[in-house]
Amino acid sequence: MSKLLIILGPTASGKSDLAIKIAKLFNGEVISADSRQVYKGMDIGTGKVEKDKIQDAYLRRQTDYYSSGIRHHLLDVVDPKEYFSVAQYQKLALSAIKDIQQRNKLPILCGGTGLYLSTIIEGWQLPNVPPNAKLRQELEKLNIEQLSQKLRKLDSERTTTIDKNNKHRLIRAIEIATSKGSVPLLIKKPLEWNILILGIKKDKKELKELILERLKKRFEEEMIEEVKKLKENGISSKRLEDFGLEYRWINRYLENQVNYKEMFDSLYRDICNYTKRQMTWFKKIPNVHWVTKNEEAIKLAGDFFSN
Repeated sequence: MSKLLIILGPTASGKSDLAIKIAKLFNGEVISADSRQVYKGMDIGTGKVEKDKIQDAYLRRQTDYYSSGIRHHLLDVVDPKEYFSVAQYQKLALSAIKDIQQRNKLPILCGGTGLYLSTIIEGWQLPNVPPNAKLRQELEKLNIEQLSQKLRKLDSERTTTIDKNNKHRLIRAIEIATSKGSVPLLIKKPLEWNILILGIKKDKKELKELILERLKKRFEEEMIEEVKKLKENGISSKRLEDFGLEYRWINRYLENQVNYKEMFDSLYRDICNYTKRQMTWFKKIPNVHWVTKNEEAIKLAGDFFSN
């Protein structure tokens, strides 16, 4: 039976480093499960693994993404101006997993976007509704509350399950409900693969310290310059707001809405709150083996791959 390893955990917990270590030990490749790392030019703010500078032309295509000698998938696949749906992610992720398996390598799905992970783990059957550009333009002008009200009129049931603070998902739900009359009930068809799910667990105090340390490092790595460049390349303030966290607060700083300290403190607070929402989602995923040390994870992975 085909195997799939999944590594999940809150932001700043060390998922990417662990995935690379396991990939090196067990001939694996990594598939990102991060809703912002799919976008080109969003590197520092999303915590994207650094791309290897030297590419072996004989072994690697120019379009492939390697970090620490390990091939990564679903990084830099779309322009930040474009909309990228959960259905698109699921299709690309499943294709990457099957490709890796067919080459007798081990797929490692790694990330912190609970929705992306659940679509794979639980085999969500997502509705096939193409984007409606005209409708989206109209909906983009509305705020969160207005979108929620609009969805409630179309499909009151869906408003009880959707993330009401996520504008993209509200718009997509309205788009589907407009096309089909309502958002279809979610059907799940779990994959017939042998799956091991490893969750990285951190003490709350330790995690906050890791978040603060990483945040300081990202500002040293010119994260503000990254956002400036996105703005110079035509990414609107509104779009940066939609990306949330680093991109939202740095954009507000660049727009002189907040000073540096307000930006930093607000960003730190929001990231800490985000990890709480991540853990709430992860706790709903069954059969997660929670680990506190990399050694535990590597041992579990070794037992899994050897059987």
